[in-house]
Amino acid sequence: MPQTGQMAPKFTLPSSTGGNVSLDDFAGKKTVVLFFYGRDDTPG
Repeated sequence: MPQTGQMAPKFTLPSSTGGNVSLDDFAGKKTVVLFFYGRDDTPG
C-alpha cells in the first residue's frame, strides 16, 4: 500500500462518462489529487 507522499501505482478505472480513465492519461500534463472515501452516507 502506498504511503503518504509516495507515487500512486498505475491503475485504470471506469469513468463516469463511459470508457476508462488511466493515471497514465495525465502523466506530465496535470497535477492529480486522489481522494478515497468508504461509501456514500457513512460517517467519516
